[in-house]
Amino acid sequence: MKNIKKLFSVLFSAILLFSATTTSSVAIDKLHFVIGGGAGGGWDGTARGTGEALTKAGMLKSASFENMSGGGGGKALAYMINNKPANTVLVQSTPLVLRSITRHEGYVTGGGSGVLSYKDVVPIAGVIGDYGAIAVAKDSPYKNFKDIVDAYKKDPKSVKMAGGSVRGSMDHLIGALAFQTAGANPNDVIYVPYDAGGKALAGLLSGETQMISTGLGELMGARDQVRIIGITAPERVSDAPDAPTLKEQGYDVQFVNWRGFFGPPGMSNSMKNEIAKMLGDVQKTSEWEAVRARNAWVNIYNPGDDFVKFLEKQTGEMTDLMKKLGVI
Repeated sequence: MKNIKKLFSVLFSAILLFSATTTSSVAIDKLHFVIGGGAGGGWDGTARGTGEALTKAGMLKSASFENMSGGGGGKALAYMINNKPANTVLVQSTPLVLRSITRHEGYVTGGGSGVLSYKDVVPIAGVIGDYGAIAVAKDSPYKNFKDIVDAYKKDPKSVKMAGGSVRGSMDHLIGALAFQTAGANPNDVIYVPYDAGGKALAGLLSGETQMISTGLGELMGARDQVRIIGITAPERVSDAPDAPTLKEQGYDVQFVNWRGFFGPPGMSNSMKNEIAKMLGDVQKTSEWEAVRARNAWVNIYNPGDDFVKFLEKQTGEMTDLMKKLGVI
């Protein structure tokens, strides 16, 4: 009888242990990355770079990617909310916060419209920071940001600024903030929106625009075609030592755009925590460092509840900034 009781005790303990381990962790061998913009943009580079590092480091067997342009990221966001796809994450950044601040309408269930925000999906982790950058074509007569400002003040219509997303997006705000710091009215700057950084870069190189406002990471692979004339870092970054800061030129503009990943509504805590851990662990690998350095990113791993608190804080900060810029 004692042996039977002991056997049941052992079995019961094993069941409890199995239950605890199966509910606290989930084995993930593949991830699908949904990207709310076209090829060549910051979201695209972040998703593909992260997937590359995770697979090369052996943390994932496979990673797949899907570009889903539309509505400044709204189409991809609505897809996550409406379809709740398994083993799928959405790459996002500061524009997700801006959507709710500007009351930017997105796609919602049933074909209606409404304002979507980070509260409608599951924040997993912030992963990297990308400084803003302003650049001109390599053969441009503008050698520094002051040249652009002088040309603008002489004739505002002579300077058109390209960006990889809609008006009021991060690309627009970076350029607008720089012009405001230079004493210009940011609302008078002609902003030309494109679908992601690749098309914005093509617009610059074709002469449709005279400058581009985007993320530094998006320009790193095009340095033979463009001249970076100002970045929003507090000091020059080692991965792009030839890129001058706006601050060193007398325009104290400092900003870093976070990028991170979100799951669909209903994603389990175990799945969320496992992906978050994976995103943190990969930053300790040489495979990640190769991707990070190539894009001049800043590591800002920020998982779970800390990520949510950060998003809440940034909502307040960006609201103040956008009011100052006259965007809202």
